[in-house]
Amino acid sequence: MKAILGGTFNIVHDGHKALIQRAFELSNDVIIGLTTDDFASKGRKRINPYYLRMKGLILFLESIRRTAEIVPISDQFGFAATMEKSYLVVSKETERIGTEINKKRAAAGLEPMFVSVIDMVKSKSGIELHASKILDGEYSRSGDANAMLISVGSMNQIKVEAVRTVMERIYGSVRIIPVKVETCVPEQPFGGETYIGAVNRAKAAIGESSLSVGIEAGVFELYGHLYDIQHCAILDRDSVITVGMGSGFRYPDKVADLVRSGMTVGDAMVRIYGDAASGRKEGAIGILSKGQLDRKALTEQSVTAAMVPRLWEMP
Repeated sequence: MKAILGGTFNIVHDGHKALIQRAFELSNDVIIGLTTDDFASKGRKRINPYYLRMKGLILFLESIRRTAEIVPISDQFGFAATMEKSYLVVSKETERIGTEINKKRAAAGLEPMFVSVIDMVKSKSGIELHASKILDGEYSRSGDANAMLISVGSMNQIKVEAVRTVMERIYGSVRIIPVKVETCVPEQPFGGETYIGAVNRAKAAIGESSLSVGIEAGVFELYGHLYDIQHCAILDRDSVITVGMGSGFRYPDKVADLVRSGMTVGDAMVRIYGDAASGRKEGAIGILSKGQLDRKALTEQSVTAAMVPRLWEMP
């Protein structure tokens, strides 16, 4: 018999991990319903794009050496209301959905699911873990409200999550907050404007944070072609700035020509690649590398590079 569960999984935390682990205690055949961006955005002020949320699930599954089928769901019932009888794993918070699913199944003449309910997972300090509060920087992924505070000079969730991934690797428990800032550089930075934009973002975002991070992607004329090189600037309370760059990649000449004529890279990609580029969260690199590298991974490179001088001083 299968075991199924569903959710948004905006940030995979210990509560989500407990749900998934319970599912594998019940069955080796697990299906995870992952809400679509359209459905997930209802009633939430901030969500991570589907591909990032799926990536987070896959990374956790790999860490416990398990595999599961991940499928999109566009409502709270998903496939559970119509599939064969299975185990349905829910938290105390979502127990009512399990009840409603079984009501729908009964109305359709289907056998009820076996519903397995787990308690809400709390941090060591007794905080119930909620992804929305982690995204707002109220506490870290582990529920630590006193964790190091790091601000990101952008409302772009891909940049924010790239910073979270790198800083968690380095510092462990951190709180990450996005800050809307002005960069004082063009929408499509060229050359040295990229560095200026990254530094301006970091300076504008520092506030009361221990560190602030500014990330800017710009285009550079190199070796007769147009290259993308992402810059990251990190500022601390002592006003020390460290800068790093991600791996550069070359744009196709037909894209480069449009950018040189005044288009942004995003608009040029849509002009050349049409629907394949429209709304793609993986960024231009995801399309051009055919999925070998995505925007978050590229951003993580620049953030890590900017941290290198700081890592010299760490034990």
